[in-house]
Amino acid sequence: MAGPVSTPVPQLINVSRWLWIASASIGMARFLAQLFDRETLVAEARRQNPALGQDQIDAGVNGGIMFGLLIATVILVAYTRLANTMARGRNWARIVLTVLGAASVAFGLFRLIAWGSGIAARFGVTMQPVDLGATFVTTVLDAAAIVLMYRASTHFRKRVTVDRDFLRS
Repeated sequence: MAGPVSTPVPQLINVSRWLWIASASIGMARFLAQLFDRETLVAEARRQNPALGQDQIDAGVNGGIMFGLLIATVILVAYTRLANTMARGRNWARIVLTVLGAASVAFGLFRLIAWGSGIAARFGVTMQPVDLGATFVTTVLDAAAIVLMYRASTHFRKRVTVDRDFLRS
């Protein structure tokens, strides 16, 4: 018995897939840049725990960096797998990406508005230009990826039909 017939991936879906992967990669690069700013991490750890010795602070920062690397890798792999699964026509992956992307767009817009209006500065939150640029780019990429996924909705309906036909045989 043959498996389900594979349908070609529409160009809009393929572009959406790569936008998701690019956004996750840029987010990871931004996170890694923050993670490897050891001076800032040590200063923050010292500010939060002034009673700790340098060895304890170094151990905590090292552990935090390793944990951060693990989390960043898991997130990048998860986004890549979701994007590839979505490109294969799985509607559940499109829904998950929509929820994650909508949250990312909302958070990005909040950060940009807070910075642009001066609210962030009033609360003592500083944002580096590189961080703002990455926030803007990932917000735009995520919004575009969501729109493209839904512009090619027939790709997901075809997949459901093919799967149902396969199950009936």
